[in-house]
Amino acid sequence: MVDPASGIDGPRDILISNGKIAAVSRNIRLGRGVEALVTDASGLWVLPGLVDLHVHLREPGRTEDETVLTGARAAARGGVTTVLTMPNTVPATDSPAVIARVKKAAAKAPVNVLVAAAVTKGQKGEELTDFERCAAAGAAAFSDDGFPVTDGGLMRKALLRAKKTGLPLLDHAEDLGATGAGVLGEAAAKRLKVQAIPPESEVLMAARDISLCALTGAPLHLCHVSCAGTVELLREAKRQGLPVTAEAAPHHFTLTEAQVPPGRAAADWKMKPPLRGAADRAAVRAALADGTIDCVATDHAPHSADKKAAGVCGAPFGVIGLETSLALSLELWRAGLLSPRALVERLSAAPARILGLKAKGTLRRGADADLVLVDPARAWTPRAPWASKSRNTPFAGRALRGRPVLTVVGGLPVWRLGPDGRETWP
Repeated sequence: MVDPASGIDGPRDILISNGKIAAVSRNIRLGRGVEALVTDASGLWVLPGLVDLHVHLREPGRTEDETVLTGARAAARGGVTTVLTMPNTVPATDSPAVIARVKKAAAKAPVNVLVAAAVTKGQKGEELTDFERCAAAGAAAFSDDGFPVTDGGLMRKALLRAKKTGLPLLDHAEDLGATGAGVLGEAAAKRLKVQAIPPESEVLMAARDISLCALTGAPLHLCHVSCAGTVELLREAKRQGLPVTAEAAPHHFTLTEAQVPPGRAAADWKMKPPLRGAADRAAVRAALADGTIDCVATDHAPHSADKKAAGVCGAPFGVIGLETSLALSLELWRAGLLSPRALVERLSAAPARILGLKAKGTLRRGADADLVLVDPARAWTPRAPWASKSRNTPFAGRALRGRPVLTVVGGLPVWRLGPDGRETWP
């Protein structure tokens, strides 16, 4: 059992009752007459269910790419028990009515699906949504992810409004002027003869929004940090004690732009921000190791095969990630960058804390019984069929080690992988 929130890293018994963690001990003995279903997890890691605070489930409006149900099944397959879905849907999740639609779909999902409300109406960057009404309707955070809030004055007001509701604001830090018509990182763009997205696209907006955080005192969370310049801004912000947190996606701490293939295959390596150079990857990995970057989030962004078939210039940005994030994060452990406890901190405890989820991200007594059993040595190769409705990933065919074998939500198994590789969806 690895649970940084309770300081446990060693063999334990865990008793679950009525959807909660009832007891954690080295040797739990049940009283006479107590019926129990016992799962032997010998040789496995038992972790708090992973919390992914940045996914795109596309519903409503873009269900050809993903639905809440298919995205939630992908999460369960990846050991993720709680996700926060972004608001770039059609229509945008910018009102209590649309929040209610997403929550209705989430009620049938095998994992916990939280909803982020848009910062601006229609995500147009012109007028703030009604933060108070969206919060009352059950929004768990605010974000215009997919788009930046380009107006600095409006962003300042948004930070203050979010602070008043007590909900985090997740920031897509991108200077659209610097991005221009770019599609890939600079070196990859030069090699494939397409337009580039320079690091300044991220760094300029991150600097502005960290400055607004300092001005307002409102918490700020930076999404998908990809380059060394942003890491240095974060490091200084934390040195100053500013309430800034950040995430990194597995593709940014695993891949570099040198690996982007030529031709149509490059579309499945196209995301925003783009893959960058080895020095940027090293900076992101070091920041995850020392806590400058607080957590791992997939930015799971499904797109149908026909959309990605448009080629690197015509295809939309984004890759899927829920089914591979844990295995890719385990590579940081194998590289000696993260201990098992630090790994679970980045994947579960920290994102739960950022979202204010006191009953998630831990296996302490009284917490929700959301957990994942992991075989850290299990070798596998991600390939179709995917649980996600889409298959746009640069990791298809990559040899991986470490995989969930049982995902439990609210004390109930929602996905199981047998020794023979067969999957069970209760």
